[in-house]
Amino acid sequence: MYKTFTMELAGRTLRVDIGRVAAQANGAAFIQYGDTTVLSTATASDKPRDGIDFFPLSVEFEEKMYAVGKIPGGFNKREGKASENAVLTSRVIDRPMRPLFPKDYRNDVTLNNLVMAVDPECRPELVGMLGSAIATCISDIPFDGPCAMTQVGLVDGEFVVNPSQKVWKEGDLQLTVASTREKVIMIEAGANIVPEAKMIEAIYMAHDVNQTIIDFIDKMVAECGKPKHEYESCAIPEELFAAIKEIVTPEAMEEAVFTDVKQVREENIRQITEKLEEAFAENEEWLAVLPEAIYQYQKKTVRKMILKDHKRPDGRAIDQIRPLAAEVDIIPRVHGSAMFTRGQTQICNVCTLAPLSEAQKIDGLDENETTKRYMHHYNFPSYSVGETKPSRGPGRREIGHGALAEKALMPVLPSEAEFPYSIRTVSETFESNGSTSMASTCSSCMSLMAAGVPIKAMVAGISCGLVTGETDDDYIVLTDIQGLEDFFGDMDFKVTGTTEGITAIQMDIKIHGLTRPIVEEAIRRTREARLYIMDTCMKPAIAEPRPTVGEYAPKIIQIQIDPAKIGDVVGQRGKTINAIIEETGVKIDITDDGAVSVCGVEKAAMDKAVKYIETITTDFEEGMIFEGKVVSIKEFGAFIEFAPGKEGMVHISKIAKERINHVEDVLTLGDVVKCKCLGKDKMGRISFSIKDCEQ
Repeated sequence: MYKTFTMELAGRTLRVDIGRVAAQANGAAFIQYGDTTVLSTATASDKPRDGIDFFPLSVEFEEKMYAVGKIPGGFNKREGKASENAVLTSRVIDRPMRPLFPKDYRNDVTLNNLVMAVDPECRPELVGMLGSAIATCISDIPFDGPCAMTQVGLVDGEFVVNPSQKVWKEGDLQLTVASTREKVIMIEAGANIVPEAKMIEAIYMAHDVNQTIIDFIDKMVAECGKPKHEYESCAIPEELFAAIKEIVTPEAMEEAVFTDVKQVREENIRQITEKLEEAFAENEEWLAVLPEAIYQYQKKTVRKMILKDHKRPDGRAIDQIRPLAAEVDIIPRVHGSAMFTRGQTQICNVCTLAPLSEAQKIDGLDENETTKRYMHHYNFPSYSVGETKPSRGPGRREIGHGALAEKALMPVLPSEAEFPYSIRTVSETFESNGSTSMASTCSSCMSLMAAGVPIKAMVAGISCGLVTGETDDDYIVLTDIQGLEDFFGDMDFKVTGTTEGITAIQMDIKIHGLTRPIVEEAIRRTREARLYIMDTCMKPAIAEPRPTVGEYAPKIIQIQIDPAKIGDVVGQRGKTINAIIEETGVKIDITDDGAVSVCGVEKAAMDKAVKYIETITTDFEEGMIFEGKVVSIKEFGAFIEFAPGKEGMVHISKIAKERINHVEDVLTLGDVVKCKCLGKDKMGRISFSIKDCEQ
């Protein structure tokens, strides 16, 4: 037997079947929203994983191409590794749910979302988010839910709750908000320069909708929920903390952690660790959890000093930004480069321009998005934090950070018509001590301007942190958090934007939600900080986009041709266009509407290619003058090639003003001559004259 629950949500029916499928999972929800169908499951191991000091949660979002009636592209006709969209969706599900599991829970937990059908009116990402929350809440896995998620779009100044794929992509806001009964626990947003007040209004509209979903989940839990199972706690023994404090006093720990140099702090903690390992050498049980105990001791020390004394580890004021530096053109020959430094966080960004044909092709569940013109990639090598480990390619963190910086810059990029380039920016992390994604946003903005990309406005980003006390009113918001404040704090609230409004938000927390005053203060602080960064750091380095692309960047000339003439330019099996490319060395892209882009580095070669295309697509009319090359000589005349695949014939009588007996007396193969079009002869053929052409 299974039970079905339904509710009306934003004008569509949300249906959840409990007990219908996947009965061996700890919790399973078979969900339909419109026709979008997702199976969400929650499973947990029976025992904790040995030797770890974190909660081992895995979130999967599986995109099946059959969901949109497609067979996967490429040689391997089955789904491979998770797409970038799947990775980002998994992160959005993970971030609000992770803090709601017990802090001392070490059992492996997997939340799996299998997308089985997609209705363009109901986004599968939203259904997966709700499904994970429902499956976990009705399971026997310890979880302090319910929680719910809502998405908000913005069209013509009006909010749209849970918008369709099309509205989500084309509107001015892409906001996802997760909530518990009382508080907001996650915010993710991309925005087309939306004012702060409007963003706050949208956040709390979504929060209100979440309350109706939570009531719906409560009904399912009441009827189908399993009792939460007991688990083996991995909390640190209080006796160990007491023993540590006898050896390392709170004053000594405060002195060790409160420094603005990360390496000095790490050395201080290393010495403390060695001292404690020596003291507890005979107690293997304590030695096994000593690293976590020292971490907790540091955390309590830092939080106490920030919250009670308003003292930060590096001595800054609560709203003070670390020292800033910015410069452009630090890498020769690349199309654009910039470096942004904030304290011990340093990012170098390199911009590359290419023809639109180099845009990334996307094979995913959203049929409205098949290519991606702007790409931001983020790399985080181990040396940036003084560690050594092999590079295994980008992980979920790298993909997430790159996507956030990409989202931040998208609203200010010029249209394809204004700037017909594909654009890739790559952020290389040289040094990391907090909020490299926001430094990536600043450096990529400057790199774009250095490359001559005519962005509409400057974009900067900053992150705020939080330390909370025992009550909702007892808290401190920190501007520009460094790594230690991120690790030991309760929030990482990243906001990017221009002087006019917000372009992206990503909020992570480690507690059970934020009150509205905290959200509003964080948004206000980040606005103040990003304006300060622009005025004092970024603008002195480069105040506006350069008027032209650089010397080594490809140049693009755009022309419009009659779409009916595209076949003439391409030629049979591409013969004509390939001949132009081979002769001139340019790259040519033609769209279905007849827009032609000629891309190259040398202007003379580009002009030659454009002239060829214009000649090929021109209807010869009497009186027109053309220049061409002699490609064939016959007894009766010569054939002149004006452009690849475009030839005309000059009769022997039209070669010279005087009578000639042989064409070879005047012309030789390869000669470049000017010809005048004489119009059509009696047979309907177009003829040309050399002698009638003005010299």
